[in-house]
Order: sequence, then C-alpha cells, then structure tokens
Amino acid sequence: MSESLERDLVCAIQQNQWNKRILDRAPRLGFEDWWLTAGCIAQSVWNLASSRDIHAGILDYDLFYYDPDTSWQAEDAVIREAKRLFADFPAEVQVRNQVRVPIWYPTKFGIPFGAVSRASDGIDRFPCATVAVGVQRRDERFEVYSPFGLRDLFDGKLKPNRRLPISDVYARKTERWQQEWPHLLREPW
Repeated sequence: MSESLERDLVCAIQQNQWNKRILDRAPRLGFEDWWLTAGCIAQSVWNLASSRDIHAGILDYDLFYYDPDTSWQAEDAVIREAKRLFADFPAEVQVRNQVRVPIWYPTKFGIPFGAVSRASDGIDRFPCATVAVGVQRRDERFEVYSPFGLRDLFDGKLKPNRRLPISDVYARKTERWQQEWPHLLREPW
C-alpha cells in the first residue's frame, strides 16, 4: 500500500475534529485491538474532495474493538463508558465488539457472519470495499488498515466487497452516498 496515500488519509481525517478526538480518546477504553472505521473515514475524504464542510453528511462514527468476552453485559459496559467519554460529541459514536457480531448477524441479515478473531475482521466484511478502512492511533503514530487499498477511496470509486452476499445493503448505502456526494461512481454488485 502506498505510504503517501496513508499519510494523505491521516491528514484528511484529522481535519474532522470528531475523528481526531475519537482517535485521541479511544485508547482510554483500554483495548489493544480497536479501529475508527467506516463512513466517518471515507466521508471525511469525500467532503474534502467535494469542497464541503468536513462534517457534512456523516451520520455517525464507528469504533470497532475486539474483546473475547461475548456477553452483552461486557459490551454494554463499554458502550456506556464510551457514551461518557464522547458525551460532548454532536454525533453518535457507535462502539461495537466485533466478536459479538456473529451472534446477532444471522438474525438481522439471514446469513452467517463467520468467526471473528480480531477487530479488523469486521472491516474485511464491509459490503463496500472502498470504505473498508480503519485508523488507530498509538501514541504519536497512526496505523491504517485497508485490505482493499486506498486508491478507490480517493478516486471516489465505490466497489462491492462480495465476501458476504448482502447486495441490498451495498445498494442502499451506495445510493445514499451518491446522493450526498454526487462525484462518487458506483460499480454494480
């Protein structure tokens, strides 16, 4: 992956004050394996590309973490702590333990999610490969996780990730994104 694109990504997403604050505060939740991911990353890049306010169109901020404890009580405790930690945010920070996704996914989507052994497993299975990007901060160093690369994100090309057969989710998300960011080009499922 291009180090230049990774630097460009980190620079872009930090222009969004909420991304920056989440990256600064997330380590306080105490997890080694976590990622700020999804729309708040991609949409910050798209806002800059279309000369919009950096926060425009971003519905929420997703923070994935991995904890082997699959109990609802453990995840709920983290969600409550995150609500306190991010109480000053104008948008929702959705904090989810990726090890729990296989528990509820079949009921919601009608198909199995598969086993999870790390937080990035959730990123690997996003219906749109273009937004399958995570960023985390370790002291002053940033790490970028992008299993499909970053070029399509910066080029505004929406491409499906067919790892899970959820074409309807891909269609809904990408249709909304194209309405919000008309410069985006969508590849069909």
